Parts: sequence; structure tokens; C-alpha cells
Amino acid sequence: MEKILFMGSPEYAVPILQKLHERFNIVAVVTKPDQPVGRGKIIQAPAVKKFAESRGLQILQPAKIRGEEFIQELSHLAPDAIVVAAYGKILPKSVLDFPRLGCINVHASLLPRWRGASPINSAILNGDDKSGVTIMVMDEGIDTGPTLNKTEMQLTGQETTGSLTADLANLGADLLIQTLPDYFAGRLKPKNQPENGATYSQLIKKEDGLLNFEKEACYLERQIRACDPWPVAFFQWDGNPLRVWKAQVMDSHAFGPGRRGIVERFPVVGTASSDLKLIQIQPAGKRVMSGTEFLNGARNWNN
Repeated sequence: MEKILFMGSPEYAVPILQKLHERFNIVAVVTKPDQPVGRGKIIQAPAVKKFAESRGLQILQPAKIRGEEFIQELSHLAPDAIVVAAYGKILPKSVLDFPRLGCINVHASLLPRWRGASPINSAILNGDDKSGVTIMVMDEGIDTGPTLNKTEMQLTGQETTGSLTADLANLGADLLIQTLPDYFAGRLKPKNQPENGATYSQLIKKEDGLLNFEKEACYLERQIRACDPWPVAFFQWDGNPLRVWKAQVMDSHAFGPGRRGIVERFPVVGTASSDLKLIQIQPAGKRVMSGTEFLNGARNWNN
């Protein structure tokens, strides 16, 4: 049986690693180093590390994968293939070229659409009507390698980045298990991606959560879902950031862009198009609450 080295870090990668572990020989798991998280800067292990520990798998957390030291580790492990799922670092040519069967990526989009770091957020933000997973053989480009297989799912317009990530992780895990045996046996040949329709997603930053009410309500509602669970959409109110977890586009256009009001006992903000009802929000230093609960203590909400 082929020996596989797995490289991944966040929750998205866990179902993929789990399915691989059930069916294939995992010689080691490579994941990012533990990182300080939150205001308290508590050191936290990547989700993949926690799973790998629970299964007794060998774990590597190199600070650098460029250079001779990591290649020597690969030589010792001698994997036939490397499977990558949201590892979080760009693989150098020395790693890409090492395994005889190549590096195989489980990418959370329908390539060539949404190459890059944040395909799930981008699909939601741009109002795509479908998403999916592509299994590809990696090259030196950004998700430009030839593809082996793909599967798609329709989007309902209710997905958050968190919920869609979970769905695509499970889809990707199943697709990978279906794809690898044929690829390893030589029955499945990689196909070059078309450049037509290629789009690129950028790494999401905290400031990407800032809501600009000069934009249309439909875009802002998608932005809120695309920023859930991180970085969480927000705007400034009463001198502090007010996080918005869920919103609804209204039929009315009673308020100008950025103007605040109350409709049906919920806080509302005007946009460039219709009004936006704030369903779930989180004031600074407080828990997530309904918009109605928020109004009980926000006497100066109205402009």
C-alpha cells in the first residue's frame, strides 16, 4: 500500500485526514506550529494535531519547510504521495517534486474558480450559486495544477463560511477516497485546468469584516455570512465595534446609507439599496444576542 504524508492544519482538514487514516497508510502528519490565540494569547494546537494525537499518528510541526532539514525528514519517511488540505504554507519545489506520485491538494472550490487562500469566503461573498471541491496535483503556481476529480454542491444563500467549510470538508474527504485508488493505479490521468474562468481569492484579514453601508444590502448580508466565524463583520457604534452575526435584507428603503432605525423591534441600518435588519449582534465585551435584546439596553440607537 502506498505511503502517504498528510499536510494540513485547520478544522477543514480533519475529516479528510480521518478518512485517509481509515483507508491508507499515513506515515506522518505535518501541521503548523502551535500558536497563541485570543486576547489571552493562550497557546493552542492546530485542529489537525489534536486529531492526529488521538489516533497515535506521528506529528511534525516544522517552523520551515524550505531547506535541507525538512527534505531529510521526507527522505526518512519516504512517502509515495503527499496529501495537502489547507496546510497554510506554500510548498517549495523541493517538496512538490519529492514524492513519486506528487503532492495532491484537496481544494475547496471548483477550480479554476477561486484559486488562492480563501475560496470558501469568496464564494459566499460573491453570491455564487454553487461551490465544491477539486482534487488536483500541485505545481508551483497558486492552485494551477492539473485536476484529478471534482464534485459540486448547490448553495442556498444561507451558508456561512463555518457551515460551508464543514460541508466541503466532508465532500472533499469522500471524493479523495474515491479518487486516490484510480490515480495510484494509473487509471486516472491529471487534466490541465482551463484558464478561462479563473478567479483568485485573497487571504482574509480582520479589517475585511468592516461593513460599509454605502454598499448594497445584499452584498453586506453576504459579507456577514462570509465573515462567520472569522473575522466577524462589524461597524463602529457608540465608540466601539459592534459585531454582526446575522442580518436580513428588507424590502423597505426607509433609511439612508448608515442611518439607524428600529423596525419590528429590531435594529435596522440603511444601505445603498434596501434596509438591513440586524438579527444577531454582539456589543463589545458582551455575548451574542438578538437585535431585540440589544435594543433593550441601547437607548441611543436611533440617530
